[in-house]
Amino acid sequence: PSEPLRVIGIDDFAWRRNHRYGTIVCDLERRRPVVLLPDREPATSEAWLRHQSAVHTVARDRGGGYGEAVARALPQAVQVADRWHLMENASRAFLDAVRKSMRQIRGAIGATVINPALLTAAEKLQYDGYLRREETNASVLALWQEGVPIKQIVRRTGHHRQTVRRIVRGERSDVFRPRQSSLEAHLPWLDAQWDAGARNASALWRTMRRNGFRGSLRVVSEWATRRRRAEKADASSLARLPSARTIARLMTTGRDNLSKAETVTIAAIENG
Repeated sequence: PSEPLRVIGIDDFAWRRNHRYGTIVCDLERRRPVVLLPDREPATSEAWLRHQSAVHTVARDRGGGYGEAVARALPQAVQVADRWHLMENASRAFLDAVRKSMRQIRGAIGATVINPALLTAAEKLQYDGYLRREETNASVLALWQEGVPIKQIVRRTGHHRQTVRRIVRGERSDVFRPRQSSLEAHLPWLDAQWDAGARNASALWRTMRRNGFRGSLRVVSEWATRRRRAEKADASSLARLPSARTIARLMTTGRDNLSKAETVTIAAIENG
């Protein structure tokens, strides 16, 4: 830049996803990148920032690494969140709220009883795990309602303290909890392709493989099966509750972009 940097944004980016990451710094006043650093180590960022004494505002992500680098190199600078990260923070908070309400949501749409015949193979495994979790939840909640402190519950049951806290807060009642899978980063692209009419799971998978996706065809096929079932507006499909993440996505999507079944489901949840 011909002039000293004053307001910058700093974040990581992938040289190769899940393998190697770098750091990008942008001049937010002139709206352009100014440097790419070879990694995302705080020490690397700190060394570069020490030469930018005119910077007074830094927009960064939620991670603490860049925050520490800025605090050490530019202690006078104000650290802020940009609009994208504010929306990301709000999305995470909304998802947490949905997860805490899954028991009430199941009652609102009449899905308190799950029909295993409607589930995919992966969902059946998750449902079996849910039944086991419900037994644990019931025993922990019984102790909690008797006034037993969390520390004592941990000693009596042998469960991790964080697990007991989540049970008490109602955060373990989601039936179909999505795993942090290889598909996570590709969901926006998949949704866009699906809405554009690309419904062949094998073709989608082959395109994703060419673009660096490392997951199996089965993962994409399971996703496509769930999407097809979501578009069938009948009693059996509505009786099967999506995951908290799916519900949160549908509740923050414009109604014109939802299928008939999705619209009915979300309306029932909101009315309940």
